[in-house]
Amino acid sequence: MTGASGGEVFWWVAVPYFALGVFVLGHIWRWRYDQYGWTSRSTQLQEQTTLKWGSPIFHYATFAAIGGHVLGILIPASFTNFIGIPDHVYHKFAAIAGTVAAVLVIVGVVILAGRRLTIPRVRATTSPVDWLALVLLGIIIVTGIIPTIWNMFGSAYDYRNTVSPWFRGLFTGHPDVAAVSTAPTIYQVHAIAAWAIWMVWPFTRLVHAWSYPLWYLVRPYVVYRSRVPNRLNEPGTSGRRWRRVGTRF
Repeated sequence: MTGASGGEVFWWVAVPYFALGVFVLGHIWRWRYDQYGWTSRSTQLQEQTTLKWGSPIFHYATFAAIGGHVLGILIPASFTNFIGIPDHVYHKFAAIAGTVAAVLVIVGVVILAGRRLTIPRVRATTSPVDWLALVLLGIIIVTGIIPTIWNMFGSAYDYRNTVSPWFRGLFTGHPDVAAVSTAPTIYQVHAIAAWAIWMVWPFTRLVHAWSYPLWYLVRPYVVYRSRVPNRLNEPGTSGRRWRRVGTRF
């Protein structure tokens, strides 16, 4: 951080660490004092036709986008070069895959946001902080897809030499403020919006992301007994028998 201005230290050191602190402590507070509110607040009962299309598209595309960020931000360029992936191949693949993921995220957001805006019963369940999260998410998507498309059709900007070292440095206590300060403005806005959504995350329905029921995959089957008798329940048989239906869910 030698030679960094006060403003650069604020945006690229103070804000990220403050956001991380709010992210962690906010989740702890929410879990201790609002466990009944720790939910996605599903609106499936209000409307499910649009939801069944928008929700899977948005979630799977988001997982793909997160995977791309892990590859591009957390894995240094030296590693991909070491395993034999040239820079131009990496950038082309990242641009194509990132564009596909971003387009699908936009489609999912448009469907879900449109549903939330146009259906009164769904709109009534949305809190102000949820609207704030949607706005921040929109900023993140727009500022993420523009440079991705530009890198695919124009000259590629190697963010792995500026944004990536700074981000990794936050977790080692040595953020490279000078590197991120030279990044294009759209990358900087993208990063600040991401930290902002980290700050509001614990206080929105986004907390349900940590409650994915993986234990359902290994839980015992739940046996249900149907009230509809089978064909054996006829005169001359030994009595009423019941069909058994097993499911994990």
